[in-house]
Amino acid sequence: MQVALYARVSTARQAENELSIPDQLRQMRDWAQAQGHLVVSEFIEPGASATDDKRPMFQRMLDQAMGKPPVFQAIVVHSHSRFYRDGIEAAVHERRLARNGVKIISITQPTSDDASGELVRNIIRMFDGYQSQENSKHTKRAMQENARQGFFNGSRAPFGYEAVSTDVTGARGRKKKKLILSPPEADVVRQIYRLYLAGLNGIGMGYKEIAKHLTQAGLLMRGKPWNVQKVSIILSDSLYMGDYCFNVRDSKNNCNRPPEEWIKTSIPAIVDADQYERVRVLRESRAPEQSVIPPKSLGSPLLLAGVIRCRCGRAMTLATGKSGMYRYYKCTRKRNEGGHACDSRNLPMEKVDRIVVEQLANRILAPERIQRMMEALRKRIQSGKAERHERIAELERQIKSLDDRQHRLLDAIESGIVELDELTHQRMQGIKTAREALLIQMSEARGQSDTPREIEYLKPSQVDVFAQALRKKLLSKDSLVAKAYIRLLVDEVQVSDDEAVIKGSYAALAHGLHQMKMGTVNQVPTFIPNWRARRDSNS
Repeated sequence: MQVALYARVSTARQAENELSIPDQLRQMRDWAQAQGHLVVSEFIEPGASATDDKRPMFQRMLDQAMGKPPVFQAIVVHSHSRFYRDGIEAAVHERRLARNGVKIISITQPTSDDASGELVRNIIRMFDGYQSQENSKHTKRAMQENARQGFFNGSRAPFGYEAVSTDVTGARGRKKKKLILSPPEADVVRQIYRLYLAGLNGIGMGYKEIAKHLTQAGLLMRGKPWNVQKVSIILSDSLYMGDYCFNVRDSKNNCNRPPEEWIKTSIPAIVDADQYERVRVLRESRAPEQSVIPPKSLGSPLLLAGVIRCRCGRAMTLATGKSGMYRYYKCTRKRNEGGHACDSRNLPMEKVDRIVVEQLANRILAPERIQRMMEALRKRIQSGKAERHERIAELERQIKSLDDRQHRLLDAIESGIVELDELTHQRMQGIKTAREALLIQMSEARGQSDTPREIEYLKPSQVDVFAQALRKKLLSKDSLVAKAYIRLLVDEVQVSDDEAVIKGSYAALAHGLHQMKMGTVNQVPTFIPNWRARRDSNS
């Protein structure tokens, strides 16, 4: 019989310091030779827990075992705990493999292939799972006590520190470790705090500028360039003022534990508490609250902020000349990457603003043009309604088909025709997932809002009044009002050296007309977008 050998240890440290894997392989090879089996593959998993299947070599082995035909007829392990420590998951994998003609054989825990052998294997797996949980509990308790005594549990020290062995002996004769300052790295941390608080040469610096400055100066983060995230961690982690906490993160549930479960360990401080607090206050002041403060484009003094774009597709921003005497729109790609990235020229701001506003007021908002656009919109609305109704009907048919499949499968399971196993469970889950996806699509299709129905009954005189009111607002000397209406009506102004293309939404015009009928046309539009994508909540 052709067999594969699978050897595993739980941690990388065990793989480096122990002879467990070589010993497992030696015993399994001897067993295979004595039984007359041919070893065709060996899968070695150094440093991986058996409580789940997130193991690269384990997955590769399963792929070969589930092939048609399988590469081997049996998987040989030293003990069942090497294959899996979770009883339910182990039984599921064993059953899948058995259907494909592949057995799991333990050389130290042999069992028969009948019902009694399966019972014995299940009992062994239950004990393996219990032992794994007990080991985890005791290991966690030992690490927490180690942290309370001021020792370091991790494998790699945080930036700015290094882990050194002490004279205290821990488990298995290993020396316990403590964190001490790493002078070169600690100097970099102090420089980050200084740059964030005081800037460089009188110019303030944020995360990005600090990262660029350190990288260009050759002060790398352990051989790698700095980035915004790394600088943010340095400036926000309380360990740099000597307040290091252990047992903060719950890796299984991917969340932080309650603060009362954290264990604080005193370590040498790199910055003092006052400096850390000043950085914290400055960070909070620089972090805008999105629920209160409008987007940058609305706070910008530029009339076309947020809508003007270069021909290369990037946004354009303010550039000045002659100490602010001249103001231009400049491509952000050209500003950030240089002239080789975009060859567009700077455009005089006042001239561009005037041309866009005049063209928008005199040509786009002309009554006859608006009337044509509203007529086209009415046709689009009617066409969209028919398409949406067809889409909803098709989704309802697909949902009914899935419901019928699910009922047939349940009937087959209840009558004993089909066995409730892993494959059946996967099919049931697949039907459930597909049904949920269709329900989401159904909700989206039903929640798509039409333009107000009142648009279908607007008179030409009302359109004319609307156009005159909007043109008056756009040509107003109040730039904030003009800017608000530009954002209401215009999606994008794409400019090149000698041409500007104004793009807008028919629906935005329709909503403006509706506001005019309701007597709210004089109100400045809000910056808040249509945040509720589907009408499935918050009705």
